[in-house]
Amino acid sequence: MFDLVKTVYLKAMRSLLISVLVIGIASTKSNAQAFFKTEYFGTSGYQMTEGDSRQRIGNSKGSAIVYQAGINIPLSKELNELNRPTMWSIGVGGAYVDLNNKNFTRPLVVDKVLNAGLSLNYQRPLNDRWSLRTGVGVGIFMPTTDLSQIRFKNVLGSISGVFIRHLRPNLDLGGGLALNNSFGFPMLFPAFYLSWRTAGRYSVQASLRDGLEVSAGYTFNENIKLNLVMEVNGQMALLEQEGKDKIFTHQYVVFGLRPEIKLGKRMTIPVTFGLNATRTAQITDRSLKTIFQDKGYSFRGSIYAAAGLQVRF
Repeated sequence: MFDLVKTVYLKAMRSLLISVLVIGIASTKSNAQAFFKTEYFGTSGYQMTEGDSRQRIGNSKGSAIVYQAGINIPLSKELNELNRPTMWSIGVGGAYVDLNNKNFTRPLVVDKVLNAGLSLNYQRPLNDRWSLRTGVGVGIFMPTTDLSQIRFKNVLGSISGVFIRHLRPNLDLGGGLALNNSFGFPMLFPAFYLSWRTAGRYSVQASLRDGLEVSAGYTFNENIKLNLVMEVNGQMALLEQEGKDKIFTHQYVVFGLRPEIKLGKRMTIPVTFGLNATRTAQITDRSLKTIFQDKGYSFRGSIYAAAGLQVRF
């Protein structure tokens, strides 16, 4: 039963990942900020899952390192009496994945993934209870770092709109639509927004924007905080295999402890130690039906570590 629930959940998160990778709703901060993050996934075996069953794929195994960076820059901003912004902003981000795959006898995975994207975002309050966030974005999703191999099929574009309901001062929930060409033709996907946070020495935060992140933390002082975190994130590449258009999906669920060290008012260093519960890594047809198929390929759980740098301007 647990495997079935996990499979359904990962499929839902995979469709969500596809729908938000290039849309602008991820750029929600009202101040300019930049980040850099490195993630390490320890070596684990490769397996196939189908329904409730799972099967190891020979002696195939692998580890991975993910490098991510991004910057969000407000172009104009005006606050209303409730401190909610009317704002134009641009976001630039990218990710590079180095997969150390071993003992594979079939082309089930790729060795490298390069993602890069640019988005233009607009947000404004509609009234005391509702806000609107829209975005237009474009990105490249490649199985190589050789930019000379960029083709039109490696490019995704997206337009999105999300209506956000301010339920409480600390809780925002929203939904809308995103139009993109993930499967080779323009298609509408659902887009979601969630932001929940509590303040004080003990804090809880949950966000659903460019992935899923849930954390519970304790603030020791103004410079040190310890969080228990759960995250779902990923990258993808668009490629051609045996004359057919394919999608390589790299998606992971991690749990861990995250100390955060603040250096002054503008810089934060988060460091995470924990476990990777599962790491999907598979090549599927670039078609909608692959979201609903039962068969999937993934690496088993492994150790996980990450370090980053966040800077506010």
